[in-house]
Amino acid sequence: MTTAHQSAAPRDTAQELHYEHVPGWEQMPAGMAHLDAPGVAVDSQDRVYVLGRRQHGVLVYEPDGRFIRRWGDDFFTNPHGITIGPDDSVYLVDNVGHTVFKCSPEGERLLTIGPAGVPSDTGYDTNAGDIVARTATIRRVAGPFNSPTTLAVAPDGDLYIADGYGNARVHCFSADGTHKTSWGEPGSAPGQFMLPHGIAVAPDGRVYVADRENDRVQVFSADGQFLDQWLDLQRPTQVRLDRDGRVYVSELWKREGLRSFRTGPAAHDREGRFSVFSPDGRLLARWGGRDTLDGIHSPGRLASPHDIAVDSHGDIYVAEVTYADWGMTGEPGSECHTLQKFARTY
Repeated sequence: MTTAHQSAAPRDTAQELHYEHVPGWEQMPAGMAHLDAPGVAVDSQDRVYVLGRRQHGVLVYEPDGRFIRRWGDDFFTNPHGITIGPDDSVYLVDNVGHTVFKCSPEGERLLTIGPAGVPSDTGYDTNAGDIVARTATIRRVAGPFNSPTTLAVAPDGDLYIADGYGNARVHCFSADGTHKTSWGEPGSAPGQFMLPHGIAVAPDGRVYVADRENDRVQVFSADGQFLDQWLDLQRPTQVRLDRDGRVYVSELWKREGLRSFRTGPAAHDREGRFSVFSPDGRLLARWGGRDTLDGIHSPGRLASPHDIAVDSHGDIYVAEVTYADWGMTGEPGSECHTLQKFARTY
């Protein structure tokens, strides 16, 4: 039976999980920078892998924020997504290059999926205006890839890839890169997508997809059968799960007038946020989402959450694309935070 979860609780209601912002966590070496941080992931030892732009590549940190290494500078046309598998293999998604890489934790390339630089034919027009207008130009679905966004690893080793900006599909591959199945088409009905941007797979095989410009997360069986949708969300960009099955969602800021394909134009500006749900979709915690953008550059505020990761202690890392969203307008400025840690207190 199709159901839809919507939290009826106002944002100031007492929450079950609590977090504190950790200022200055990332100890980046002098001379290094990421103008944007489109991705973040955590390995089995709680080391944090940050995907950066400006200086493209992967920056690796100890749990306390000390820098370890950097690699992958020459991998990308435009880095977009990072995921770490159960064996600590690192999966990277290049959306402009239409390619997925599997790497060792030290950056050795082990597998490449996708004809690099060649998008599949969906009719997608990259020059059609804002993100809503561009998404609406997708006329037909196609095979892998047209601007893929990110990847999830299933318990059986299969790879699920959200595809993405220029397609409206989820593709499933075997661990060796063999294509197995795909599903999805443009639209706002159950099972359809308007920018499948984030993806996660639960231990029981359920697939969670952040359907960004439909303001929802959809839940599918391992073979793509629609099961559920969660609607109390704002432009969700990524979905992650912890060991207890809780679901973590990063949510992009929404500017006044930006149109959602499901809910229509936004009535006012709202800052980005992250939300934490129980496995059945009950809201456990929410940070951000203020109705004012004043002070959006301040530590602890969320300007443009693009990815989220959670470590073994329940601490959260949020990666932001503040320059892509704001920098060219001068607000909140190119020095705004791009990676923040939020420690779980109880």
